[in-house]
Amino acid sequence: MKTRIFGPAVPGVAVLLALASGITAAATLDHVHLAVPSPIEAVNWYTEYLGCAPSNRQADAAACHGVEVVFSAAPTLGGTQGTGVNYIAFSVADLAARMSELEAVGVGGAGVRLQRFAGGSTFSDTAGPFRLAFIFDPWGTRIALVEDRDKLGFHHVHLSAADPAATMAWYRDVLGGVPDRLAGQVNGLRFDDAWLLVSGHEDGLPAPTEGRTLDHLGFSVADLDEAAPAMREQRVEFEAPPAVPDNGRSDAARAFIAGPDNVRVAVVEAGWAGVVRDEFLAAATPEPGEPYTVPRTPWGTPDLQGIWTGDAAHGIPLERPLDAAEIAALTPEEAAARRERGTLRSIWGYEREWRDTTLGFARDAPSTQVAMIVDPPDGRLPPLTPEGEALVAAAANADRGPPAGPEDLSSWVRCITRGLPGMMMPGVYNNGLQIVQSPGFVAIQKEMIHETRVIPTDGRPHLGPNLTQWLGDSRGRWDGDTLVVDVRNFNGKSSYRGSGANLTLTERYTRTGPDTLEYRFTVNDPTIWTTPWTGMFTFGRDDTQYELVEYACHEGNYGMTNILSGARAEERAQAAQQ
Repeated sequence: MKTRIFGPAVPGVAVLLALASGITAAATLDHVHLAVPSPIEAVNWYTEYLGCAPSNRQADAAACHGVEVVFSAAPTLGGTQGTGVNYIAFSVADLAARMSELEAVGVGGAGVRLQRFAGGSTFSDTAGPFRLAFIFDPWGTRIALVEDRDKLGFHHVHLSAADPAATMAWYRDVLGGVPDRLAGQVNGLRFDDAWLLVSGHEDGLPAPTEGRTLDHLGFSVADLDEAAPAMREQRVEFEAPPAVPDNGRSDAARAFIAGPDNVRVAVVEAGWAGVVRDEFLAAATPEPGEPYTVPRTPWGTPDLQGIWTGDAAHGIPLERPLDAAEIAALTPEEAAARRERGTLRSIWGYEREWRDTTLGFARDAPSTQVAMIVDPPDGRLPPLTPEGEALVAAAANADRGPPAGPEDLSSWVRCITRGLPGMMMPGVYNNGLQIVQSPGFVAIQKEMIHETRVIPTDGRPHLGPNLTQWLGDSRGRWDGDTLVVDVRNFNGKSSYRGSGANLTLTERYTRTGPDTLEYRFTVNDPTIWTTPWTGMFTFGRDDTQYELVEYACHEGNYGMTNILSGARAEERAQAAQQ
């Protein structure tokens, strides 16, 4: 039998067994190694959707029924497709039911993306010995789900090869895979309970796995020092010779060898427990040291100019979580996991390239700050006034019905503004902030919606109280090294957390290091809150890599027509029923 999905026909089992006399090492498939933004979130994802469990031997891995999926925080060049590892496969008892569950999850939140077959079906039962479906994890790893009730859990690794027969022979001779026929139909190699299958790559040599989401495959042998000489006799190329890594969690050795078809292969000894990995990103907050001397402009004011991003602050909640009352700061791993949760919640089907906060795209490590609010000291919003409570209740109970016109839609949908201080808040993308100064003025442009505020610093008074604006009226002054901006005269149409026309906002911009800009904002709306409150987070400077890109808001341009035409259609349908 020959099938493109499960692999081409290769020499029969009897022939393979006869050729297998040169096996040099009885290896087992120990792990597959993935590069992801947050190992914590990846363990959670594989546990929830693929039936794995947190590993007992290393915190950054999921135990998946005999094979571990190991995760490291590292940037990648993309997903698995086109590389020498076509996909990894898991088996479930009822594929139709499982795909129905995953389809209901969708790409929002968990980020489960499905690959549909002809006709729109989420699975196929016409190719190969099993029903088959494909999904992608949020980081680009292609995963097959098969319905094989005899082997639930991790099922097989499917390779793409320029020469499938030669590739199969290499894994047989070098690593000791046992030739067999999966379900009596498809030729492959067994490594204990896991299978390795191979099919032809349609476009010559596959791309390397190193640097992609699935970086390498890991096989385990009893004694690597004994296995290595026999591997060398097979002319195996060692990219890294057998050694115990300096940051290894055990005294088991590891070597890297070059597999066929650009597949990177690790060979580890029994007892391997992974390595302790260092964070590769720089922290967004400077280490304590000598006091920082803020540079000056030619006319003598503190120089805040440059391109900054709020990427590092993405994921910081406004309020301190109730279960984090005693936590001073998150660990770097917890911070990365928090940011990745925020990224996945806002995925909206976008690919990684859209998400500036994906690890490897952002220059700075995620902030370990627990919450933005720094006053009140408990990190929580102050109580609402009676009027504020009434306004919140009225908003919650408002009959929003079909919008009569554009004015009934939010300023976000209309691509007008995100308001203050909302426009400053970090999101999943478009976090750029550019500051330009001249004598008597500071211009601050935010990438999202491309709003530019030209702020006088020459002492002129505010506009009269009857002249209101979406972003209020800003006046700046210098307090030592800090730019203080007082904002008033809001029109109340771009509310932040319920604030209205009585809002006054005080912003403070302070360079705390060569590449860090602290943004502190105090919100005072006596109509809504009983006391003012203050938040803070840090922007990171990135003049060399980051640039503010065009904001066209095409979703809003097309969405407005569709929203209003849909509203009119809904009204006609309601009228017809009366």
